[in-house]
Amino acid sequence: MNLVMFGPPGAGKGTQAKRLVADYGWLQLSTGDMLRASIAAGTELGRKVKGIMDRGDLVSDDIVIALIEERLPEADIAGGAIFDGFPRTVAQAEALDELLQSRGTQIDTVLRLVVDQDELVTRMEKRAAEEGRADDTVEAFKVRLENYNAQTAPLIPYYEGQGKLSDVDGMGEMDEVAARIAAALGQ
Repeated sequence: MNLVMFGPPGAGKGTQAKRLVADYGWLQLSTGDMLRASIAAGTELGRKVKGIMDRGDLVSDDIVIALIEERLPEADIAGGAIFDGFPRTVAQAEALDELLQSRGTQIDTVLRLVVDQDELVTRMEKRAAEEGRADDTVEAFKVRLENYNAQTAPLIPYYEGQGKLSDVDGMGEMDEVAARIAAALGQ
């Protein structure tokens, strides 16, 4: 099973993806986590993307596609992948479709977590306080939300056109959202 966790920043994609990993053993591919790990490790890639991410801007397609492609063999072994924070643009979605097709697989479903904008801000503030992420400042969050609305929201009709998009109410407690996701997956 290959699925995309889709939704605005702070919707709970990473939290719910981690639960799915625990429940089903699939590989979570979070480009944000991979990029933050590169920054923390001080790699050349990390130095290259740090300023971009701190501003809340999107890292270039070629970088994130290469990160994903490198990890696909692990997804094959795990029986599937949860794409968390990727794809973020139609070009990335098309590249992902091509990568998966070349491996004889595809995206099976796209779960869009729907969360009220005020709740997103509250979650971002809580996460910034708990995790101290440089990309969770109010200013960077606003840029990320604007980028999501301009560049990522166009994925909605892309995946609707493929018949793969399922909306999931992302409001409420983590267990409630997890139960809705399980229902959407038919589990």
